[in-house]
Order: sequence, then C-alpha cells, then structure tokens
Amino acid sequence: MEKTRLSSKGQIIIPKAVRDAHGWTEGTEFTVEDTKDGVMLKAQPQPLFPRKTIEEVVGCSGYKGPPKTLEDMKRGIDVAMRERWERKRK
Repeated sequence: MEKTRLSSKGQIIIPKAVRDAHGWTEGTEFTVEDTKDGVMLKAQPQPLFPRKTIEEVVGCSGYKGPPKTLEDMKRGIDVAMRERWERKRK
C-alpha cells in the first residue's frame, strides 16, 4: 500500500504505479464519493472518440448525388463483390 498526502491546495497525488496500472493520464476525471469508511474515487470512463454530430459523420462519405435506397446499396455491394470474386478467379 502506498501513501500520499493532502497539499495546501487540497490536492492529492495518486502514486505513479497506481496511475500506470489503471492507465490514468493527465485530465482523467473522477467522481468523489464520501463513504462511512473514507473517500472513494472512481475514474470516469473516457470516450474512445470525440463526440461528433451526424452531419460530421455522414459528411465524410463524400457522396454528392441523390439519396440511395437500401436496395440500391445492396445491388452496389453485390456488383462489387461479384467483380472482386471474378478478379480472384483469374
């Protein structure tokens, strides 16, 4: 068990071995819970990717034509897979 102390600014340093073991880096956010036995810190899960709007995500496709139906997309995939299969046969 490692020890730490409270600074004059109310900060506690979590020992490096503990931070490394949990993958906590600068900016990791915690919730602080007061319990009958003391204080519990819980690290908040970090998102894998920054939040994006649907416009940002769909906009990256680069398609500028009229909207496609699911049937149009299925036909396109079928054609591409057939062409790929034919190339492998040669």
